[in-house]
Amino acid sequence: MTTGVRRRMGVEERRQQLIGVALDLFSHRSPDDVSIDEIAAAAGISRPLVYHYFPGKLSLYEAALRRAAEELAERFVEPHEGPLGARLLRVTGRFLSFVDEHGPGFSALMRGGPAVSAGGGCAVRPGTASASASTTNALIDSVRQAAYDQILAHLKVTGPSARLELVVRSWISLAESTALLWLDGRRVPRAELELQLVHDFAALTAVSAAYDEEMAALLRGILAEEPADGPFADLVGRLLALAPQAADDLR
Repeated sequence: MTTGVRRRMGVEERRQQLIGVALDLFSHRSPDDVSIDEIAAAAGISRPLVYHYFPGKLSLYEAALRRAAEELAERFVEPHEGPLGARLLRVTGRFLSFVDEHGPGFSALMRGGPAVSAGGGCAVRPGTASASASTTNALIDSVRQAAYDQILAHLKVTGPSARLELVVRSWISLAESTALLWLDGRRVPRAELELQLVHDFAALTAVSAAYDEEMAALLRGILAEEPADGPFADLVGRLLALAPQAADDLR
């Protein structure tokens, strides 16, 4: 009879395992409600061994947030080929998929992190809360900047105007707030919300184009490459369908 022998993990391998376990637990419940004991049990190790790799729940939480932020930033990476509308639709699909999979963790990340203690149950040491908030804010900013850089790359713009920066950063902020609101009940079908976010980008760009010729030229270039069945063309069709009724209402 062969006896199975459990392989002993190296330090970094164990750390990565604990981060993965914690991230999975934080993805399904608020990090405040997850204990070190639960993390240890899910990892198949003792509570003291968790503390051997991480000083406390706060440090483990920050490590899990860092991994989540890196994964979220990767969701915005998309080949620069094909119509922009289709590319954005794929990006928003992956973004909302991440939000759907990591609901509580995403909420904690975007809202500045939970009030987890440094030791998983002890009072937070002076300065720990501010350090945690600073770390969380830096991670959030890194995700936003990654998304911003990706959108500009898709637009083939290296030196964005003030209006274009306003449009892109406003859209990223809108996507965040939309996702947080959607998590509260998921009352809008996800596929519809993905398309709506793409339409939101087009609408923000169109409003800015009404005030600025440079933005107008950018929008014309985007629409010139949009196929008849693309998401931007879909928005134009929906708006045109509303136009006759809107004109009647105004009379």
